[in-house]
Amino acid sequence: MNRQSRPPAAFSKVSVKSQTVIPREIRERLGLKPGDTLRYRMTKDGVLLDKADDGRDDPFVSFSEWQSDADEKAYDVL
Repeated sequence: MNRQSRPPAAFSKVSVKSQTVIPREIRERLGLKPGDTLRYRMTKDGVLLDKADDGRDDPFVSFSEWQSDADEKAYDVL
């Protein structure tokens, strides 16, 4: 029999405040630390959870003066 192996699932409950604890094995695998931002994306199969990019590789992240609607429109095609 040629059965595909899948990594074991991890579970956590949602509290009355809609909070949950990310299981240790998931935190370790994603390299999560306190203060990190998570990204949730809906897919056809469910929800994809990953560590969000902190923007350090984006050279424009520090130039907040370039974030107006006019700038967005002017540079939209780049």
